[in-house]
Amino acid sequence: MSTPDSNLQRALSCGGPAWGGWLTGPTWLGPVEFARAGYDYVGFDAQHGYLDDADIAGALRNVEQVPIGTVVRLPDAGAAPIGRVLDAGADAVVIAMIESAEQAAAAVAATRYPPAGVRSFGPLRAGLGLDPRAHESRVSVFAMIKTAAALSDLDRICAVDGLTGIYVGPADLAISLGADPVGATRQPQVLDAIVRAHRTAADAGLVTGIHAGDGRAGRAMAELGFQMITLAAESQALRRGAAEYLREAREVTGK
Repeated sequence: MSTPDSNLQRALSCGGPAWGGWLTGPTWLGPVEFARAGYDYVGFDAQHGYLDDADIAGALRNVEQVPIGTVVRLPDAGAAPIGRVLDAGADAVVIAMIESAEQAAAAVAATRYPPAGVRSFGPLRAGLGLDPRAHESRVSVFAMIKTAAALSDLDRICAVDGLTGIYVGPADLAISLGADPVGATRQPQVLDAIVRAHRTAADAGLVTGIHAGDGRAGRAMAELGFQMITLAAESQALRRGAAEYLREAREVTGK
């Protein structure tokens, strides 16, 4: 086995689940505090979050010397946005709304230089060096599975050369299957689809990831065999911590 080239690859090579946090807005402290709490990676949401290229590049630079993996979720397989976050030093990209093997192949191509892909050379971080092969080897690319259409082409998606793994989005998957997105991982119809996605990807030798949303769901997904599990967004973690501080104070003061 080759030596891992990124913090995320190192976390995934350890055997147990890699636990992740999630960021939807600009922050300097969020990634560092997730790392201090023991998380293995942090995701930056450029699909549903309020993060632009500059926000992501600044946050990635801020955690350059912090032992935590970095993942950026992008809305589609557009080569230019994928190239920019990789040039800024992201360990991985999660590409949303992948519904076919062709779309998955386009996502992989955006992470590879010619002749294997369409990525343009332009590293923005000195620590990345100038070796295109090293740039490619450190990048992980995940196809996000979040629709019934993706499930129908899952075997072909998982056969795409160069794909690191899949990353399941339970809420959108639930909606696509006609189920309630709230508590999606606990609904039988959605759980069956999640199990199928995991087994298909695992049989193909791919890493399986999922957006769990809380610790209990994360533990359940780990028991199913998922290797990369996002537990909470920064806002959830802040709200839960703030509520606990308030609860402690009220126990003491009675107010």
